[in-house]
Amino acid sequence: MDLKNERREYKRSTLSREKLCIDPFDQFKVWIDDAAGSSMSDPTAMVLATSDSRGRNSQRTVLMKEFSSTGLVFYTNLNSKKAQDLEVNKRVSVLFPWYELDRQVQIRGFTEMLDKSEVEKYFKSRPKMSQISAWVSKQSSVIKSKSLLEDRFQEIQNHFLNREIDLPDFWGGIRIIPDEFEFWQGGERRLHDRFVYKKNKDGWLISRLSP
Repeated sequence: MDLKNERREYKRSTLSREKLCIDPFDQFKVWIDDAAGSSMSDPTAMVLATSDSRGRNSQRTVLMKEFSSTGLVFYTNLNSKKAQDLEVNKRVSVLFPWYELDRQVQIRGFTEMLDKSEVEKYFKSRPKMSQISAWVSKQSSVIKSKSLLEDRFQEIQNHFLNREIDLPDFWGGIRIIPDEFEFWQGGERRLHDRFVYKKNKDGWLISRLSP
């Protein structure tokens, strides 16, 4: 397959310094609202990058479930590869790849665990099938077949039949506290618009980056 000529022009929009919000959280809110209001699938999906104790990197897509001035929140099995990485290196980056808008946002920062009360509140809001699934998977572990998951799902479903599903003690929430945002808007002739916000003692320093 020849990929050399796979290209297109990015003509959907531009981004100027004058258009940017002073606060990157406000700018992100503008863009996440645009993404949510578009026809794209999964606008809250973000690619989470972590690294382990040997510096080996991993990426995977997770769903952002909360966003505020305190940070971005996602939930996961605490025995997963991502959670194990975060035990040794709390620094992460996430990427929102909004291809349909010719936009991407990269956010860097460090992580902290949510209180159990916050996690439990969210867990109880999930559909029942999703609550059961949280109990079923020993995330990132090797399994012999999918039928083992199906059998385990049925077992857990029967266990919690006609009663409330408990929060698993191995399931939790993680907040990403940003100290850097980068907003990328695709431009014609590959002259893309890139702006980075870096946190300092006075607030946020905004700089335009060369594409």
